[in-house]
Amino acid sequence: MHQVLDPSLLGRPVHLLPAFAAAFGDDLAAMLAAPLWRRYWGGFALSRVEFVRAPEGGALRWLGMDSGHGVASVAFERALLVGLLEARYSKGQARLLRDPEGERITATEERLALTLTQQLSEVLAMRVRVAAGAAGIELSSAPLTPAGSAAPGRNAWALTVTLREPQGEREARCFIAPDAHMMGLILQALQPERPQRAQRQGEQLGTSLKVKLEGRLVSHEMTLEALFGLKVGDVIPVTVGRADVLLDEACLFTAAVAEHKGKLCLTSFEDAE
Repeated sequence: MHQVLDPSLLGRPVHLLPAFAAAFGDDLAAMLAAPLWRRYWGGFALSRVEFVRAPEGGALRWLGMDSGHGVASVAFERALLVGLLEARYSKGQARLLRDPEGERITATEERLALTLTQQLSEVLAMRVRVAAGAAGIELSSAPLTPAGSAAPGRNAWALTVTLREPQGEREARCFIAPDAHMMGLILQALQPERPQRAQRQGEQLGTSLKVKLEGRLVSHEMTLEALFGLKVGDVIPVTVGRADVLLDEACLFTAAVAEHKGKLCLTSFEDAE
């Protein structure tokens, strides 16, 4: 299956997004092993992390967190959220993932979604700062602030985090969608540095490229009858003002006409309107 290219992303290092996803996955795996995180995530194991297009439709409830570098929108498949809830408040391992359709959404479930959204957003904000710092882009650290319901735009990117039950091997997912500003920082941090040789070639091209400019000192309109009536010795009255400077008949500048050592010269160039 061939990937469909988005024209707006041509020239941007989209092919390097899996590297960022892998680094984010390592960060997330380390955090999941921490005691504080095990209280919430201990019933499931991290399976994989990858960039995909953010899912559309109203099946997911999105919550946003603003890190100061953009908003990250987070949504959970409800089967995962209910499974995490049961894993935390029940004895032993989480039950097999099940379809909670038709079950009422409780206040406890909403509070858990907000807490997990903040945790995932913190890890993503940290990874963005680290990646940007490695690329020479300094980003300050700021506390997260809730951004309310913030569904990602159409064709937005999202990090898909797939979690697996240790016992039943069934999987469920959550999604973390950076907004356009944060996604721009990620792609900027991934942008490979251009080789110095290519830069020198560009400089040489700029200094050695030659073009031919033509100066049109004066133009005068006359009727065809007057043109055919000209005789030797006739004088055509003209006034020399600013000259047109042309490149392949395209007027680029206007210039003043001056005399220097018996030669006419052009000076005081201005962009042609």
